[in-house]
Amino acid sequence: LLEKMADVSLKEAAIIVVVVAACYWNSLFCGFVFDDVSAILDNKDLHPSTPLRNLFQNDFWGTPMSEERSHKSYRPLTVLTFRLNYLFSELNAVSYHFLNLVFHVVVCVVFLKVCKLFLDNRSSVVASLLFAVHPIHTEAVTGVVGRAELLSSIFFLAAFLSYTKSKGPDNTIVWTPIAVTVFLVAVATLCKEQGITVVGICCVYEVFIAQGYTLPVLLDTAVQILRGKGSIPFSMLQTLLKLIVLMFSTLLLVVIRVQVIQSQLPVFTRFDNPAAVSPSPARQLTFNYLLPVNAWLLLNPSELCCDWTMGTIPLVESLLDIRNVATLTFFCFLGSLVVFSLRYPGDSSKTVLMALCLIVLPFIPASNLFFPVGFVVAERVLYVPSMGFCILVAHGWKKLSNKSVLRKISWVCLAAVLFTHALKTLHRNWDWESEYTLFMSALKVNKNNAKLWNNVGHALENEKNFERALQFFIQATQVQPDDIGAHMNVGRTYKNLNKTKEAEESYMIAKSLMPQIIPGKKYAARVAPNHLNVYINLANLIRTNESRLEEADQLYRQAISMRPDFKQAYISRGELLLKMNKPLKAKEAYLRALELDRTNADLWYNLAIVYIELKDPTEALKNFNRALELNPTHKLALFNSALLMQESGDARLRPEAKQRLLHYVKEEPQDANGYFNLGMLAMDDKKDTEAEAWMKKAISLQPNFRSALFNLALLYSQTAKELMALPVLEELLRYYPDHTKGLILKGDILMNQKKDIVGAKTCFEKILELDPNNVQGKHNLCVVYFEERDLIKAEKCLVETLALAPHEEYIQRHLNIVRSKIASLSSTEQSSLPADGTATTAAEEKKKSVQNLKEVKNEQKTTQNTVDNNKGNSKNKKRTEKNTKDQETPKKSAKEIKDIEKKRVAALKRLEEIERILNGE
Repeated sequence: LLEKMADVSLKEAAIIVVVVAACYWNSLFCGFVFDDVSAILDNKDLHPSTPLRNLFQNDFWGTPMSEERSHKSYRPLTVLTFRLNYLFSELNAVSYHFLNLVFHVVVCVVFLKVCKLFLDNRSSVVASLLFAVHPIHTEAVTGVVGRAELLSSIFFLAAFLSYTKSKGPDNTIVWTPIAVTVFLVAVATLCKEQGITVVGICCVYEVFIAQGYTLPVLLDTAVQILRGKGSIPFSMLQTLLKLIVLMFSTLLLVVIRVQVIQSQLPVFTRFDNPAAVSPSPARQLTFNYLLPVNAWLLLNPSELCCDWTMGTIPLVESLLDIRNVATLTFFCFLGSLVVFSLRYPGDSSKTVLMALCLIVLPFIPASNLFFPVGFVVAERVLYVPSMGFCILVAHGWKKLSNKSVLRKISWVCLAAVLFTHALKTLHRNWDWESEYTLFMSALKVNKNNAKLWNNVGHALENEKNFERALQFFIQATQVQPDDIGAHMNVGRTYKNLNKTKEAEESYMIAKSLMPQIIPGKKYAARVAPNHLNVYINLANLIRTNESRLEEADQLYRQAISMRPDFKQAYISRGELLLKMNKPLKAKEAYLRALELDRTNADLWYNLAIVYIELKDPTEALKNFNRALELNPTHKLALFNSALLMQESGDARLRPEAKQRLLHYVKEEPQDANGYFNLGMLAMDDKKDTEAEAWMKKAISLQPNFRSALFNLALLYSQTAKELMALPVLEELLRYYPDHTKGLILKGDILMNQKKDIVGAKTCFEKILELDPNNVQGKHNLCVVYFEERDLIKAEKCLVETLALAPHEEYIQRHLNIVRSKIASLSSTEQSSLPADGTATTAAEEKKKSVQNLKEVKNEQKTTQNTVDNNKGNSKNKKRTEKNTKDQETPKKSAKEIKDIEKKRVAALKRLEEIERILNGE
């Protein structure tokens, strides 16, 4: 038999490459859809910053295997290939699809090599071509996550080919191929779990193909041995030894695999696989009926669907159900093939036997025979079983084509099948172009699956088409009224449409479908983790009402009571407790969440926010740094830790603060806040040119950036560029006509630099319209009256100002100057006023006058928020730390006043101008 094995010729390989390329070229234009979103877009294990060891600790979707929400699908080598894709092209879908196409070509070529063990060259090529074009493979090839099937199949077939070389001359054992087989089985299993089933195929091959036994011969030998009339032949002992080695290695792999999943099966809901939770006999009848359904998909792949869960295939609940006829017919046909292949010797029976092994054994993990799976039917799991189907078809075609009467028609039928299958595959690929096209194509096949209606809604929701999405979500609730997820989707969409009342009603319906709390009952095993988000979503909705915060907190606690390891509940509750001004309880919530996941950068970030509320900036900075150790590109941690360093006043921290802000603007190049704070840092470091450039950049991105406009004008005014400050102030006041400090600065420049008394007076009068008790605005208006030589009005004005600020000595002093001037004019009728020591305490007066011309640290809100990393419901919003506001009447400490004094020397010069005016110089 081994002599029959021939290498694949270059011509045969070229034909396969051309055919596969012709069928799948359009898959390169498809995006990431369905399961690709979780496995590729949302999987942090693909990122170079994630340690490689995480690939061997997490499941296929990036969830730690230790967590109960994990699907327990352990495929680290497949994820490694995704990571390589990401390394070269990040999230460019073309490279992912191209690599899948290449892997499919490799599988087809290796499959051709396997076919040549049991078929002649022509039939082998037919089987390989049929496999290459079969439409059932579009989910495995065009869907990126189907790479698990492709990779596993390559090593699956390679392991089998290696085992076929384990028989030496005179039936001796060659151990090297067996060792290679065991290694390749392990690799195939690390690509996808079904890879381990190749061991069963090797066992069947060894007994019935390599050794040439038939079932009657084996039974006869067993009977003779049991009767004591014979001994076990040496060749059979060798066979048993090989089988024991294979089975032992398989058992070892199974034990390791069980250890990896920590002896826990994944948690699936009744919506994923309704038959799995059904009573007898519906459970058994439905599972058996699914076998002919899968066989029909191989025979007639005309109606393909990406999701066969929920109500796609109604349960077979009675023996009288007509569908049982299909089950009976299937088993009769399968049984006849098994009897033929095991009972009779000859090449034909051996070919049929190996084809049946390829169909049946790789399908066992998906058959619900040993454990429930999370689907009803999945086209991708038919990738390997279809190999056996293609061998059977090619073998049958060979029998027909050898008969002269049927030769022509057999060729015509073969050409028709290959052509129609290729066209169907090409057309089916376009369905995978986007999530919308994929799920709409599925709805054409099956309208009884609520999950499909939900998924179309999700696709429309991602496009912000909430009105249409709502229609599909509502339809899902009608198809499956007890679908908790569908009601949650309706609620979320109503929320996006700002219909909070309807949103709350939908969430309440979803909550009512959850199992009721029973003391002492463990819920983790029977509550889907995603369904628990109904408590989070409902709480997040009602907590916008300040009077319902306690009610929201009760919902978070209810979720935690149902699943004490529900990390998201602790995170959301911590955020709520901060809002309720309970930072110590918020700290407890985040620390509990960190016990569950110490590798979550968002949690460390949120804890830093708590420490800021607790007035502990040192500890806050430590937690920001921990967040950045876990995720160096954590935008909020970069930004807010930089601000914390900046506000500390420690000059030694400024270089690191600048580096973090530079990193932040690299991650968020369109956020003006980053550039603004770089400008503030430069101002602190007396780097005026650099500060000017950063402020201008911030304003170019956000023309109405209030703080950036004011501080740029202030920067100009303190660097003797007052005239450049005027147009900036004009722009500021165009957006914010009531900006008091802007009006003060503009009036000051107009009066002292432009000598525009009228313009300055307009500014100060505007301030008093907005705030009649503004001391600085009123005082400056008094100076304008003095400049206009209206001493009586100036005196009255200063009296009123002194009444507003009786402890301000400079106002009293200026009033004395004006009164002295009035008295002097009355007695001597002179027009000038002698200088009488008004500058003796000029430094103190300058400090008082300039207090209200302080720069603003940030234009952002002061409310502190935390990161809500609720993956399934909302994206993280950018939230910022507490910073100094652009307040009109800020209260500053002596130290802050001193710091600002040092930075605002230019402002003091303007006060000197006021002194000179009042002194009559």
